[in-house]
Amino acid sequence: MEFTRLTALVVVVFAVGYAVFFRYKNKPSLGESIVSDKISDEYDYVIVGAGSAGSILASRLAEDANKSVLLLEAGDHFDYDQNIHIPWMALNFLQSNFAWNYKSETEKGIFLGLKEKRSLLNKGKILGGSSTINACMYARGSPFDFEEWVKKYGCKGWGYDDLLPYFKKTEDIQIPHLKMSEYHGSGGPIAVSNAFYIPLADHFINAGKEMGYMESDYNGKSQTGFSRVQTTARFGVRSSTGFEYLGKRGKRTNLDISVNSLVTKIKTEEKVATGVFFIKHGRKQFVKAKRDIIVSAGAFNSPQLLMLSGIGPKRHLQDLGIPVVQDLPVGKKFDDHITIAISAKINQSVHLDKEKALGLWSLLEYTLFGTGPLSSLSTAAAFLHIDKTKMGKQRPDIMIISLPTTFGDNFFSNYNESVAEELIYRYKNTPAFTGLVSLLHPKAIGSVQLRNTDPFDSPLLDTNHLTDKQDEDDLLSGIRLFEELVSTDAMKSIGADISINQASFCSHYKFRSDDFWRCMIRHIAHNFYHSTSTCKMGMTGDPTAVVDLDLRVQGIKNLRVCDASVFPSVTSANTNAPVMAVAEKFADMLKKERQ
Repeated sequence: MEFTRLTALVVVVFAVGYAVFFRYKNKPSLGESIVSDKISDEYDYVIVGAGSAGSILASRLAEDANKSVLLLEAGDHFDYDQNIHIPWMALNFLQSNFAWNYKSETEKGIFLGLKEKRSLLNKGKILGGSSTINACMYARGSPFDFEEWVKKYGCKGWGYDDLLPYFKKTEDIQIPHLKMSEYHGSGGPIAVSNAFYIPLADHFINAGKEMGYMESDYNGKSQTGFSRVQTTARFGVRSSTGFEYLGKRGKRTNLDISVNSLVTKIKTEEKVATGVFFIKHGRKQFVKAKRDIIVSAGAFNSPQLLMLSGIGPKRHLQDLGIPVVQDLPVGKKFDDHITIAISAKINQSVHLDKEKALGLWSLLEYTLFGTGPLSSLSTAAAFLHIDKTKMGKQRPDIMIISLPTTFGDNFFSNYNESVAEELIYRYKNTPAFTGLVSLLHPKAIGSVQLRNTDPFDSPLLDTNHLTDKQDEDDLLSGIRLFEELVSTDAMKSIGADISINQASFCSHYKFRSDDFWRCMIRHIAHNFYHSTSTCKMGMTGDPTAVVDLDLRVQGIKNLRVCDASVFPSVTSANTNAPVMAVAEKFADMLKKERQ
């Protein structure tokens, strides 16, 4: 009898495993059902890019049955690989066909321990964009971020009070104690849930209390403090904009979605955008827009497309032989976070190793209940001030995300093989956790330029990280905060020990000295995939702005941009949540224009 039960269980587990981890064969998927085989010659709205913003805009604009909408996406649909819906699997897709696989240029004095001395700068290339391949952490940023947009950059109408209704509109809060919060919304498309419970999260938050911080809702009144991660997943299924805004609403007669369609140029006639050229199945095509062309191709592809279309810095375009349509500072500002991964060994089984996460019991729990290790990636996070006297007065400087494991692979960090061997592979089966220490507001600003006139080639991406010494000092302060966290009684009780970070390439400095950590920063710090501001918005006539406060490209009619590239500056957290709120607000603005 026991043998029969065991056999039955094994059969169930393997059947479930096949359903979850392998693409369904000969069965139409939700993603396949909403894409269009044929498209028309003309639409009211043409949207370039089906990322976090573009998917929302297409869905909202198509709510008006009298308006036709075309959504062009360079990547495929979100069901091409079923694993993409599993939050834990996010790191597997960072370097895949579902990402643009961009890298920074080789820069002086940084990225020394990375492959080719270049940082990964990946973005999603798939319906839903980066919301389909990210780590599902839902974080809006600090209210002070959006107040700075208004006060420093003159972006009236884009402050925190203006955006809060749209944060709530996107959201379907699944966390019981937050359902009555005035800062959260119910019934929106994007589910926001608690991350899977790992005991390590309790130690992380208790360590924060020892440091003088309370457990907080980082998407509530104050971002500062230690929190359990809020994740964009519904019953363990990734809640991306492509899936929730497009997939669940099904095929609509006035919305065509064309995948594997790379837009190569925007056509303008006497300063009016009239249509776009794109390539699909190896064939060049053209489609007209009666009202607006909306570029939502992301922080790198949006500026690239504008410049290929003659909209950008005059001298740069002339150097490449591109006829100048409009001289604008496209790509002049590239804002992002810089992060460093610091690991800590522990001697208690409060973490999560890869074997446990991908084991049969985990697979069964996830498939039957949508819970368990596969339902989330990060578990807890802290938003901290270097100078505690500024708490409640300014936005945080440092974000620390706790991962309940070491990476085990090199998808995320892009270390060269010798560094990966020392810091990752060696500790693959060691009980440990990782702290991602991020500087939220670097002073140094990067840039995006065209490498050439080939739309299939990657743009030139210069982060300029650490060109301002204050940034290195501040990231060092973030590491010191992580050291303080690890030295608390809450962490000592599980044997937390950061000695595994004694890398040979920095061994000429005393371990944990300022010089040692500066050496580590120069070798293994990298971008955190939160790129913004390359087509920044500002008041009409602002010489540093690409789009005005209505997201119109300055000097060009019927051309808009809506994605992370329009942010005046990067927010104090992951950028997916504010991109969604900006898109929802912009969709409302467009609807009011039609009235």
